[in-house]
Amino acid sequence: MHGDSTSIAVQDHVTTDSFRSAVGSFCTGLTVISAMGPNGPVGFTCQAFSSLSLDPPRVLVSVGRTSTTWPHIKAAGRFCVNVLAADQTALSRRFARPGGDKYAGVGWSCPAGGSPRLDGACSWFECAIEAEFDAGDHFVVAARVLALDTDEDRKPLLYHRGRYASLGESVPGPA
Repeated sequence: MHGDSTSIAVQDHVTTDSFRSAVGSFCTGLTVISAMGPNGPVGFTCQAFSSLSLDPPRVLVSVGRTSTTWPHIKAAGRFCVNVLAADQTALSRRFARPGGDKYAGVGWSCPAGGSPRLDGACSWFECAIEAEFDAGDHFVVAARVLALDTDEDRKPLLYHRGRYASLGESVPGPA
């Protein structure tokens, strides 16, 4: 429908709060970005993850500039993107908090030379960092996918308007 612009609120001044509210209407999945740091496994919850290229396989992650974990992951040169499952809300919260032993009591494995893979994740992507770009209060990181696996029986944990959510009935996407 065209024409009736009175039904749409137009904001000509974008504030941090209005931007956060508008972006929050976009439903995302939740991941934990993990790596082996100098003193053991490190990781943080990341909602800004996406595919970048199919050939060669590449992904993007967005990392807050104030992250104290990112320097350890960057130094490792590689990381694992763990796509959280619908029953892993507590894991998302745990890795979102700064400090503490985030891996205490958490099931995970780590192949030789690889990054920590969280038990029960929907999928994981082992990645090598290729580039980091300055992006305001974040860094955008492009990484090449070296290995991956997925459990097609697991449903993803979602995030929408500041709340956790999960899939209801799903229907096939566009062909």
